[in-house]
Amino acid sequence: MFDVAVIADPAAAEVSLDPVRARLLAALAEPGSASSLAPHVGLTRQKVNYHLRALERHGLIELVEERRKGNCTERVMRATAASYVISPTALAAVAPDPGRAPDRLSAQWMLALAARLVREVGELITGAAAAKKRLATFAIDSEVRFASAADRAAFAEELTGAVTHLLAKYHARDAEGGREHRLILALHPSLRPAVPDGVDTRAGEES
Repeated sequence: MFDVAVIADPAAAEVSLDPVRARLLAALAEPGSASSLAPHVGLTRQKVNYHLRALERHGLIELVEERRKGNCTERVMRATAASYVISPTALAAVAPDPGRAPDRLSAQWMLALAARLVREVGELITGAAAAKKRLATFAIDSEVRFASAADRAAFAEELTGAVTHLLAKYHARDAEGGREHRLILALHPSLRPAVPDGVDTRAGEES
């Protein structure tokens, strides 16, 4: 089972977004059958089986084992991943294109970059799994608190300089046997939790 899987097929995305099937996917983080799942979703075993067949058909769950119970065979299923992300490929006609309007200060452009990241890494994971090879990746996730907008701008400028220097140092354009990698850096305000009275204060960072 993958920790995270990317759904690129539009039909599979549609299946996963059905509320009942989404609940079944969550429940199948651990192996289960239609009989064991039926009480949790408030449906008959037959209806649960119908939904399980749809999930299996699109590769979202897989057969673990079959158990004989009297005259019936119970199929024990498990989700193929602990969680799922829907790739922009599933909405190819309206998928964001980061090449359309590059702007380092645009939140929309950052979102387009993130969408491309999901699509490309999803495809790489699928290819690596098929080849039974490890996918070489690297990521950093951190938070920084700036005293002022000026400090944030200075940080961005220094970071740009440092990254530009490293790119120039390690980019081997004509290296035989080399492989290109994509580097994305993103900086955005952290989300704030909602206050007790229900007023959401997650927005409102200074620009």
